Amino acid sequence: MAMATIHFKGKSYVQNHHLTLKYHHLVPNPVASLTDKISLHDNLIIHGDNLLALKALLPTYAGKVKCVYIDPPYNTGNEGWIYNDNVNSPMMQEWLKANQPIDKEDLARHEKWLCMMMPRLKLLRELLRDDGVIFISIDNNEVHRLRMLMDEIFDENNFIATIIWQKKQSPQNDATYLSDMHDYVLIYAKKAKETKNDPDGWERNLLPRSQEQEERYSNPDNDPRGTWTSVDYTCNKSVDERPNLYYPILNPVIGKEVYPSRSNVWRFDTNRHLKNEQENRVWWSGGIPRLKRFRSEVREGVVPSTWWDRKFAGDNQKARREIKKLFEELDNPFDSPKPVSLLKLIFKIATEDDSIILDSFAGSGTTAHAVSSLNQEDGGNRQFILVEMENYADSLTAERVRRVIQGVPNAKDKTLKDGLGGSFSFFELGDPIEMQAILEGNSLPAYEDLARYVFYTATGDEFDLTKVEVDRYFIGESNDFEVYLLYQPDLNYLRSTALDLGKAEKLGLPKPNSKKRLFFAPMKYLDIDTLERYRIEYCQLPFEIYKFKE
Repeated sequence: MAMATIHFKGKSYVQNHHLTLKYHHLVPNPVASLTDKISLHDNLIIHGDNLLALKALLPTYAGKVKCVYIDPPYNTGNEGWIYNDNVNSPMMQEWLKANQPIDKEDLARHEKWLCMMMPRLKLLRELLRDDGVIFISIDNNEVHRLRMLMDEIFDENNFIATIIWQKKQSPQNDATYLSDMHDYVLIYAKKAKETKNDPDGWERNLLPRSQEQEERYSNPDNDPRGTWTSVDYTCNKSVDERPNLYYPILNPVIGKEVYPSRSNVWRFDTNRHLKNEQENRVWWSGGIPRLKRFRSEVREGVVPSTWWDRKFAGDNQKARREIKKLFEELDNPFDSPKPVSLLKLIFKIATEDDSIILDSFAGSGTTAHAVSSLNQEDGGNRQFILVEMENYADSLTAERVRRVIQGVPNAKDKTLKDGLGGSFSFFELGDPIEMQAILEGNSLPAYEDLARYVFYTATGDEFDLTKVEVDRYFIGESNDFEVYLLYQPDLNYLRSTALDLGKAEKLGLPKPNSKKRLFFAPMKYLDIDTLERYRIEYCQLPFEIYKFKE
């Protein structure tokens, strides 16, 4: 049976839009960074259009991200977001002509929101590891459309759950109908487990037990097996359903036989009950027995549920207080930040201590705050990548992260005062890498930038700058190819340089069954026999970069 799909105006123009985007330079900003050495492998904050930034991250991070968390516009009609993707279609251009904020009067606001989300979700999926997972905050305005869109992009079989998060402390008495008290967090794995014991796919973690849960265990009878708690000895079954579980049990405290209520039966048959008594697992604290459950027999963690109340995960009010403590000089720097505790719960469930976590709607920077806090809490080394397109990416998003890392001297909270430590590199989204510029000599990319672009586009694998050997033109190795690049950002060099015998000899003759060598160069002066002898596949810049990647 065919899977249901969602149809909306503009879908045919955007469903492959992510493939048409040019790769852009990521330009380091040393002034905005908080590190001694700027690197794409540091914690990252990127300022620029998040669709283009995600594409720019692919050569370095495709298939490397463990967890994506995003908090996109909820499309309530009051947020003032603008859909401005440069999609080359007359209909889309007509939509974009006014370039006005989308409000409730825009009859196409749901279609525009879906057009905005679709290519971004596709790129986020490419960035995820095979055992990766995505969490998306959303509310009632778009949750049903988002579910359908995610079913199509991630496959409905990879849907994990919908968390209901209590975002408010008190009901709104002026609500027109019902007071809106919660948001949703959708969870999709890139690949869900087919069975519980499937070794592949995303593996969720257990949550640590709270102090309140631990305090439920005690040892009032000095049982040598340690602390325990008691649980119900009955279950909600009728006598007609399970007559063998309805029988009298002697209560030694009062010396009388007792029965469960007529709507319940015992959880155990007579044989199992006798064994419970022999093992001193029956506890009498009232009229009917309870079962002793020892702390040592309980797994070291709690299975996450889909209901997260405000005491457990924080709420909007807590999030605003967290921002205010960091920015006392500002009245209301963010309208709807998320609490750190909410995102820490997500990352506890979703990541290991060395995972990469990506947030492409970074906003107030709560993701970086949560990652830094969790790292300090458990000694982890998780890495965050934030993308923010608004002008406050440096002054507010990155500034929050600076204060979290370095501390706020006048803060009353010791952790906030001392800071959590760490670093980040700040990048601006630069110009597109234009292949035609190689022929025309305009805005030629640096060797490293073109090498990253060429290697990823030709192989689909991550580019590793440490593997580059410029003197022998080597830029990396995939499962199938060794890749070489003959290039300098100089037009005269490009007009006069070619792959010739001397450069082929520099590579040396290949060993038997060695990988084919992709050699990107402006020209070649080698015949077919020589190319075959050195196992070279010549690729002329810039036209043949796309030849090998599926």
